[in-house]
Amino acid sequence: MYRAAVIDDEDVIVTGLVRTMPWAKYNCEVVATASDGISALKMLRREKPDILFTDIQMPGEDGLAVIAAVRSEFPNMQVTILSGYPNFEYAQRAISLGVVRYVLKPSRFAELEDALKTMSENLDGLAKESAAQPAQAAEESAEDIPVPGSGAEKAQNFIVHNAINYIREHYAEKLTLSDVADHVYVSQWHLSKLISRYTEQSFSDLLNGVRIEKAKELLADPSLRIWEISEEVGFSDVTHFSRIFKKLAGMSANEYRSHELCMDVSEKSAEDGEKAESVH
Repeated sequence: MYRAAVIDDEDVIVTGLVRTMPWAKYNCEVVATASDGISALKMLRREKPDILFTDIQMPGEDGLAVIAAVRSEFPNMQVTILSGYPNFEYAQRAISLGVVRYVLKPSRFAELEDALKTMSENLDGLAKESAAQPAQAAEESAEDIPVPGSGAEKAQNFIVHNAINYIREHYAEKLTLSDVADHVYVSQWHLSKLISRYTEQSFSDLLNGVRIEKAKELLADPSLRIWEISEEVGFSDVTHFSRIFKKLAGMSANEYRSHELCMDVSEKSAEDGEKAESVH
């Protein structure tokens, strides 16, 4: 029996789907419902349904980010989107993340049943593939490593891209893995795994790398002291900042500043020389 869930901020839609869809006909049963993105993700992690009907535009949520999170954490989950948002490009982006159907509201019953039928058949196919796999391949599938070019892989890239952008925008704050994971709607553990897989860095290394690159830019201003730059880029301890800077830059912050100033002077001298030659 496949486990199904329904998510929508309109109770009438949730109730209608739960009561009228021929779940048993397609070997399904509804195990949970939700009315907003945050509680929905908690429910999905708890219940781990096989099939999901969900609205994509709920108050306060980034619909595509939520779908990416679902597809990334549960790559075999079959998802049909219910949307009152008739935008072709938006629908294309959602489908590229691996959703089965993008159904516009108000939805026809036949269209919804066809989506349920397709999702159930997809799960039947996955079950047959899994049964035919050798033990080693089955173990690898359990690692949730997506097939290259699949919707799940695109969803994971989408999440990592959003996470990196969020880090670049908030690096100066007291930023934690939990903060970033909440922003991209995945668990801390899952985000840590994705960052490691796609950047070959830990979250701390990625954050420190962004902070040190920003610190290098600020070092070009000789009026700023090292401790001021340290605080500016999000370090609460200048000693820790100095240690990380030397580790990543290969020299201390003061040495880097002196080196860059010398380079600027050399470049300016070269430019002045070229201008003098052109005059003569």
